[in-house]
Amino acid sequence: MSKRYRANNERIDAINSFGRSIGKRSGFKCEWCGSTEDLRVWDYQPGLSPNMDTLAMLCRHCRELTGEANNDPNELRSIRNALWSNIPAVAEGAATVLARCNEAWARDAINQSYLKNDIIEMLLGKFHIRNK
Repeated sequence: MSKRYRANNERIDAINSFGRSIGKRSGFKCEWCGSTEDLRVWDYQPGLSPNMDTLAMLCRHCRELTGEANNDPNELRSIRNALWSNIPAVAEGAATVLARCNEAWARDAINQSYLKNDIIEMLLGKFHIRNK
């Protein structure tokens, strides 16, 4: 078995070990939209060791939003409230997806969120959305 394969399996096991705790934290609902369908733990920062701040419980639809660059802005409105979460994986992850849509309402929501200013500036600059 290769080292990379073994490391990946260890990471998956580490993420899965948080499943019950993340589920309890989320009330067994998607932490972005509130759905109870097809929930899985989502790894917001795969470069870091998994912990309660880097993992979120997301439904299939919201997990799909994380990988698509050109999401329908109207579909993204359902995750806007996640910006006010005190859990980094929830708030920052949703902000990252919203920033990619390049809509004024998304920019405004990110600016009004409780995210740290450096994170807001990074997201808005990264996706070429400018503050008014």
